[in-house]
Amino acid sequence: MAAAIPEEARAQIVALVRDFVRRDVIPVAAELDREDKVPLDLIEKMKALGLFGITVPEEYGGLGLDYTTFAMIFEEISKGFMSLSGAIGTHHILTYVLTHSGTEEQKRRFLPDLAAGRKRGGLALTEPSGGSDVANLQMTAVRDGEEYVLNGTKMFITNGRYGDAFCLLARSDKTATPRHRGLSCFVVEKGGEGFRVGRDLDKLGYRGLDTCELIFEDFRVPVENLVGGVEGQGFGQVMSGLETGRINVAARAVGVAQAAFEAAIRYAQQRHAFGAPISQHQAIQLKLADMATKIQAARLLTYDAAGKKDRGERVDLESGMAKLFASEVCQEVALEAMRVHGGYGYIKESPVERYYRDAPLMIIGEGTNEILRLVIARQLLRRPEYQI
Repeated sequence: MAAAIPEEARAQIVALVRDFVRRDVIPVAAELDREDKVPLDLIEKMKALGLFGITVPEEYGGLGLDYTTFAMIFEEISKGFMSLSGAIGTHHILTYVLTHSGTEEQKRRFLPDLAAGRKRGGLALTEPSGGSDVANLQMTAVRDGEEYVLNGTKMFITNGRYGDAFCLLARSDKTATPRHRGLSCFVVEKGGEGFRVGRDLDKLGYRGLDTCELIFEDFRVPVENLVGGVEGQGFGQVMSGLETGRINVAARAVGVAQAAFEAAIRYAQQRHAFGAPISQHQAIQLKLADMATKIQAARLLTYDAAGKKDRGERVDLESGMAKLFASEVCQEVALEAMRVHGGYGYIKESPVERYYRDAPLMIIGEGTNEILRLVIARQLLRRPEYQI
């Protein structure tokens, strides 16, 4: 359960992030996207703002903020350049797993460096053979004395090139049934034989951030890096972390959608057609009304999930709903913003073109929306009020 943040303090923190985005991020976003260049200078400024330790408890060097503030911060960064939020997105899944499932020794060993950004984290979950079917992942972790030997490949890993430590899920028991009980979670640090970063992935959107494959060939990890010190707990540890991941992805979607809407409403008041600003034409007004309404609904779903997480409640249903709805709204709003702009929205000079390419990431990332629909339905069917 996260400690409540006074509204005044929350407003100051969000305003600080908003100023950083306006001053330092927005002026270079188009260049970073075009050149697919990781903004290491901006990441250093994010470290100075404490953004790598947003929810890490203060006793381990973090800010100890709640998840509502966490969501607001992700929304603000994504308004400027959504890719930049990725630098701290899966990093926070690692810090969450350590905070809630790690041993005290693991917390003290890893969290201070992660919270300060001296080490950058990531989530090594998806594999070339599949992503959504987590229970059947293929990577193995075989104990050999005081070490585990890892073999396999992880795919689509954010912070893969420049990250230092990864929350990695691997199969430590091939005979366990059901199969998810055979999965264990490790903190894997770069360095040593058998661990290499493969190719950088050239993406449609979400550019300006390293996304790579990680290859493990007889890579040895100390037993002390087994999260919680117990095998077979990895599936639950990572799935709990993904609840917060879906809140941050929903918040990113709200941020991108809001940026697209703001670009559209400004353009509609500046562009003239048939003797009047196009904002005076009903066809455009209907679009603007629908866009603004859906964005606000997505925002409220996101903050509702964050608020329940702050109260210590289970939020797999609520975070799934927020991520599903917000990401679909983001894609719709980005397209509608492009239609408001007409031809100008289709060229690289317009940020609307970038919003349109970035939007699918939120539909695919942290669980595809098709999988999330199944998760939501199954959670609803388990609720006592719906039993017959």
